Amino acid sequence: MANRSEPFDPTAYGLPAQLDEDQPKGDQLREALESLAAHLGPGAPLPSERQLADAFGVARMTVRGEVRRLAADGVIRLRARAAAIVADPAAPRYTVGYSFAHELARRGKQAGSIVQEHNILRVTPRLAELLEVPAGTRALRLVRVRTADGQPTGVERPTLSLERFPGLEDVDFEHASLYETIRDRWGAEPSSVQAHVTAVHPSADDAELLGIDDAVPCLLVTLVQRDTSGQVIEAGRSIYRGDRYDLDISRRATTLPMPAAKTDLA
Repeated sequence: MANRSEPFDPTAYGLPAQLDEDQPKGDQLREALESLAAHLGPGAPLPSERQLADAFGVARMTVRGEVRRLAADGVIRLRARAAAIVADPAAPRYTVGYSFAHELARRGKQAGSIVQEHNILRVTPRLAELLEVPAGTRALRLVRVRTADGQPTGVERPTLSLERFPGLEDVDFEHASLYETIRDRWGAEPSSVQAHVTAVHPSADDAELLGIDDAVPCLLVTLVQRDTSGQVIEAGRSIYRGDRYDLDISRRATTLPMPAAKTDLA
């Protein structure tokens, strides 16, 4: 694209050299900007308001209005005191409590898992309340970086009772689905989830795992997952990239509600 201090030539991007005088100019400008955004690709800066106004023979206010509409529709992203840029593709919607691999497969994406921790621990009284198992029994705590087409999207930290799922500690969760494993081996089908979502900045460690700066907003999800019988499957505290995840937490309400305070794993 031409330097923002130079005239913008629409024809270089397959756009009309001038707008049709017999058609609404705002509509034509919007269509031209959508085509330009598709040509430039995510992250590319758009020409300035002045460049666009001069190139298409419209007022700067017309340009500004259409740019804001495109920003509202997620086509471009506005930045304070800087050029508007083409927005990233819409984040895939991920439903809390469902299989990560299954959700991505429905969108034609390849799910991946990189296990960071695979620890067996003794259940503390606080964790015993969450998992609804006796204190002092064993539990498995996983820390996994979840990827979509090879790109890190979240760091999941589920904890599951080994009293309920004996042998779960022997599963290779870099290549196996957690929910499919517990369904196939123990007949536990995820049914309801109580989740709390908070916008946060990632810790330095999580930012490194996610490949982002620690100033990038993320979504912290604390949850307790139950099966069709009402028994707890897992308690988890995970973090997801806000620019790559659109979380849907709509699920059938559990018949065994748990106070929100119980889901605090901090």
